[in-house]
Amino acid sequence: MDLNLRGKTAIITGASRGIGSYIARALAAEGCNLAICARGEEQLRHTADEISAAGTPVLALPLDVTEPDAAARLVAATKERFGTVDILVNNVGGNRRGAFAELSDEDWESVLELNFKAHQRCSREVIPALRAAGGGVILFIASIFGREAGGAGLAIYNATKSALISMAKIMAVELAGEGIRVLSVAPGSIRFPGGSWDKRCIEDPEGMAAFIEQNLPIGRFGTAEEIADVVAFLVSDRASLITGACINVDGGQSRSLI
Repeated sequence: MDLNLRGKTAIITGASRGIGSYIARALAAEGCNLAICARGEEQLRHTADEISAAGTPVLALPLDVTEPDAAARLVAATKERFGTVDILVNNVGGNRRGAFAELSDEDWESVLELNFKAHQRCSREVIPALRAAGGGVILFIASIFGREAGGAGLAIYNATKSALISMAKIMAVELAGEGIRVLSVAPGSIRFPGGSWDKRCIEDPEGMAAFIEQNLPIGRFGTAEEIADVVAFLVSDRASLITGACINVDGGQSRSLI
């Protein structure tokens, strides 16, 4: 299926490694121009070099999206390089695990900035560019733990991922008339080289085998490629009727009915 993405310009945050880098590669394979950013310059440059070696134009911007002016710099640099923006994938994220009663204001503020406020600022900043382009797509990488309880120690993570899904829904309603679609994707437990699940599988194979049996009906962890493939479809015109939705990509792991 031709996704008709050739020549489109996509911004992906947190794209130096992990799911973000796989999304960048998937969109590059479909012919998108890419603007990717991350805090770690060395890994970001490495990822950009790998993608550009295959012929894809890549703008690599080392920046911290939690800085107040980072969103403006990101969008401005992308427009200067490519002339337009068609797609924003808000992927950056993290967590501070801990019992609710023991989490400090600094813990909350740190993760709120990374998991929510940075996404909000990047999305607000890109809207004029999408309007100028005649429409486009904003997509958030959330989590199945934004749709249901993630368990003890995940108060901040759960709250921020739920907030992303909720914000995307309202944005979708407000922007639908301007040809701008807004979506979220909720990955389940995804294993990729160097990721947290990969490390756990290497360190505790028996424990992870038990986890898979108890929690993953498909019988394995998901892959970052599987997330990236869904994202590529959702940001394409082939998904033109999908807006405001949160799409689970989890192999049946989640238990929520909605």
